[in-house]
Amino acid sequence: MDRNLTILGGGPAGAAAAIAAQREGCAAGVIEKSRFPRHKVCGEFFSPEIQVELESLGMWDAFLSTGPARVRRMKLHFGRREKTCRLPEPAWGLSRYTFDALMHQSVQAAQDGPAPQILATGRGAIESRGRRLFGFKAHFDGPADDAVELFFFDRCYVGVTAIEGGRTNVCGLGPEDFLRRFDFDFDRVLGQSASLSDRIAPLARSMKWISTGPLRFSQSFAADRQCYLAGDALSFVDPFTGSGLVAAVKTGALAGRAAAHSVPATQYYADCRRVLKNPFEVAGIFRKAVSVGWAEWLVGLVPGKMLFALTRPK
Repeated sequence: MDRNLTILGGGPAGAAAAIAAQREGCAAGVIEKSRFPRHKVCGEFFSPEIQVELESLGMWDAFLSTGPARVRRMKLHFGRREKTCRLPEPAWGLSRYTFDALMHQSVQAAQDGPAPQILATGRGAIESRGRRLFGFKAHFDGPADDAVELFFFDRCYVGVTAIEGGRTNVCGLGPEDFLRRFDFDFDRVLGQSASLSDRIAPLARSMKWISTGPLRFSQSFAADRQCYLAGDALSFVDPFTGSGLVAAVKTGALAGRAAAHSVPATQYYADCRRVLKNPFEVAGIFRKAVSVGWAEWLVGLVPGKMLFALTRPK
């Protein structure tokens, strides 16, 4: 197959696109403005479906060699109330620093050539002010757990997940007006939840907080484009679902294969709609519930395993 593909964006989606295209016999290069690897705001949670996706890219053994933490349980905290369930299959915790480095080892930088056929440039931002959303993250040292935990409070939520090396990732999302009350001091923000404070009390922060935003949850199935969107550029789903990294790798791989075989954009976007429909719709419902204070009531009606299943990419 004598094709040269150019991919704009070297995160999980762009790297997956390049690897998938290369496995289809195409030369694929990546254009990336940032230096890799680097820390990035991310929940660093890989749901069980990541195994199938990475196996299809020939990357599963390499993923395991990095020593990702095993995640076997899910805990949801609303004030002092807690909902716990065992995951249907074990998930994984791995830092974006390590994962991006791993994926980048298998891709090459693009040389002078055609305009990008795959756009994996990440999520867009919005400029209007008000109750904009911002994300934040830091790593902590101390006792690790095998549960992915989500703490909901004051229209915020914070995820706590073990990652490689016995460390713990703490990553949150909150509205601008609330975060500004604490001058974006995220240590103080975490202190607004008693149960979260108890959870991180044995831990010591090992890096500076990093943040990103404003964030916009959106999908862009624009079949009239002359290129394939993938990852967050295609669909940015509320991170509470824990499906973002799997969706990025999956849509990136779909884009790489589609571009390699000149699959029509209409077919590619139809496949992506099928893959992403459930997590996006369920996340929208839950985001609304969080914003009006109904999340605890809603989650109380849905068994934990069912909630997890509803947010999985197909």
